[in-house]
Amino acid sequence: MEIVRSVAEAKELARAWRAAGLSVGLVPTMGYLHEGHESLMDAARAACDKVIVSVFVNPIQFGPDEDFDSYPRDLHRDVAICEAHGADAVFHPSVEDMYPAGFSTFVEVEGLTDALCGASRPGHFRGVCTVVSKLFNIVQPHRAFFGQKDAQQLAVIKRMVADLNMDVQVVGCPIVREADGLAKSSRNTYLDPQERQAALVLSRAIRAAEQAVCDGQHDAACVRAIIEGTIAAEPLACIDYVQVVDGLTMQPVKTIEDSVLVAIAVRIGTTRLIDNFIFEGEPTCS
Repeated sequence: MEIVRSVAEAKELARAWRAAGLSVGLVPTMGYLHEGHESLMDAARAACDKVIVSVFVNPIQFGPDEDFDSYPRDLHRDVAICEAHGADAVFHPSVEDMYPAGFSTFVEVEGLTDALCGASRPGHFRGVCTVVSKLFNIVQPHRAFFGQKDAQQLAVIKRMVADLNMDVQVVGCPIVREADGLAKSSRNTYLDPQERQAALVLSRAIRAAEQAVCDGQHDAACVRAIIEGTIAAEPLACIDYVQVVDGLTMQPVKTIEDSVLVAIAVRIGTTRLIDNFIFEGEPTCS
């Protein structure tokens, strides 16, 4: 497995793969990989001849008071995980190579980014779309793999790809959870033992809402109330948002029908966590 540290090297490697007639899969990450990332690599490995994993903590998607400096980093560990899951290369560029002096071009998707995490984190999706578009231009993958836990991000990237006629298939992969239900996240490492236990309120709230919909409750306000009531019972939890929106437009809906996203963001202490489920019309009742 190769470790590629410059944009020029990554372009050359990916160009050689494509010239040889090989399909290229890209797994964009910010590193500190976990089982969720591993599932993306496994999906890429199954679908593509070559797999490249980017490991880059993108500064322009963090706000001024967010956790860019403290975001967990461990390249040695990440490389070992990538190799174990069949990646052919890890792309680990410097900030200076990705954003050289004078960099002044950004990519922004309007509308889809106004609500949910876009409202809570101004400028976040401009940073995401800019770095992802750069990665797509550098690697020119046939397929790129993203987790459904970041459902709004997935919708925004799909819209960007469609609007800008990018020749890449965006593949969404299911949420991966801990045995006790907590959605996998690099930020879970911020939680102390008490907060880690409290964080289970997110998955409990999501399960309660999903079960209510499964049982026939399709009123969005009632489903939001179920989630809010569940979270309110946890003293360490503070709601950022609880929203029921159309899965494509991210606009609020009153009735839960096909392709509806139920999404939450909750702070446990100082750590902001997200979770969601998507109703596609035929939920599996537990």
